[in-house]
Amino acid sequence: MPFPDIDPVLISFGPFAVRWYSLAYIAGLVLGWRLIRHHAVKPAFNISPNKVDDFLIWATLGIILGGRIGYVLFYNFAYFAENPGKIFILWEGGMSFHGGLLGVVIATFFFCRQHKINFFNLSDLLACATPIGLFFGRIANFINAELFGRVTDVPWGIIFPNGGPAPRHPSQLYEAVLEGLFLFLALNFIARHAAIQNRRGFLTGAFLSGYAASRIFVELFRQPDPHIGFLLFNLTMGQLLSLPMLAAGIYIMFRSQPAK
Repeated sequence: MPFPDIDPVLISFGPFAVRWYSLAYIAGLVLGWRLIRHHAVKPAFNISPNKVDDFLIWATLGIILGGRIGYVLFYNFAYFAENPGKIFILWEGGMSFHGGLLGVVIATFFFCRQHKINFFNLSDLLACATPIGLFFGRIANFINAELFGRVTDVPWGIIFPNGGPAPRHPSQLYEAVLEGLFLFLALNFIARHAAIQNRRGFLTGAFLSGYAASRIFVELFRQPDPHIGFLLFNLTMGQLLSLPMLAAGIYIMFRSQPAK
């Protein structure tokens, strides 16, 4: 299948351009914020909507700073060590989900400490909302024709502009479905049950393990970054970073306790 003719730039005004990738971040943040605000007032979470509004800025900074720093450290450290000025040129791309996750975890920890909120009360809400951003982000990756999959002969293989003449797995769409749509539906379905809501940290652990399992699986079809390739035990960087995330998620689920 040929790659669909979709311009990564939605609209431009001279040097100013609105890209689908930027809109994906905005959509994920805004829709996630509204969802968290809706559920925060429930007795199991007991967080005021005003505090959710305040946290939006913290989360945004955590995503951007963590995502960029994670990409620099995990995916292209040698290049940025030689070109440190490039670290700040975000519009050329380069964000890491695992780095963004760590950034949000740190932001959540300090926000909860400042406002005297139980960490897992807020992180459980974030777990239910985060797949929204993942879904839109992976769709944007597809539109940008980046992070494509390995060569394949499946009927839905796509010939990407920068992927050579052979069809490849649209792994961005696989991730959008598994890490985004499926994880969103699963987490929000189990979150409807009061017993789950009262087990602080269970939804957080379910998100961490669910994302990690999905990422590890999809990486079997995704083309590794050319400057990194395969690493220990023939695993990709995404798989290696997801393994401790999987273990942490399972541990948190088993250790989750009913709220007192």
